[in-house]
Amino acid sequence: MRRLTFGMNISLDGYVAAPGDDLGWSVPSDELFQFWSDRVAATGLALYGRRLWETMSPHWPTADQQPGATPAHIEFAGRWRDMPKVVFSSTTIPVDWNARLVTGDAVTEITRLKNGEGGPMDVTGASLAGAAMRAGLIDEYTVVTHPVLVGGGRPFFTALDSWVNLSLVETRTFPGGVHLARYETRG
Repeated sequence: MRRLTFGMNISLDGYVAAPGDDLGWSVPSDELFQFWSDRVAATGLALYGRRLWETMSPHWPTADQQPGATPAHIEFAGRWRDMPKVVFSSTTIPVDWNARLVTGDAVTEITRLKNGEGGPMDVTGASLAGAAMRAGLIDEYTVVTHPVLVGGGRPFFTALDSWVNLSLVETRTFPGGVHLARYETRG
């Protein structure tokens, strides 16, 4: 069975995006950017919600060809393009760069993928991850907390029908007071 992780940058008050989908507060340090790049390299399959796909897909496929691209951005762009991706959307949207589109039931497809062969999977996008959370499909949460209060927006955690007990497996501090905490779900 494949392992499923949900990890994103969040504000201290628990949001992945501020009102208006503003992500300006979550610009990573070089060290944090490398952490995310290494996660992409280790991911067997990334599951994207439509909104995050529409944020990432216009930039990363050609980011390594932009003037002033840093070696880290060049590395990430290549890793992102090469990583297999599934994009979930209730509407037909264009996908490319080693991705396929799923317009049907996300939980059914995530369950099928999780029960299949292959490397670890990451679910990205709060709405898609929320459906996986409610279905009990997430094995690990990687919470990268930035020391900022944004006061609203899109929350990291969704409303759940029951508690999810977690075990802390790693903590790490990045420049700027950014804190990583990884938790595994427990039976």
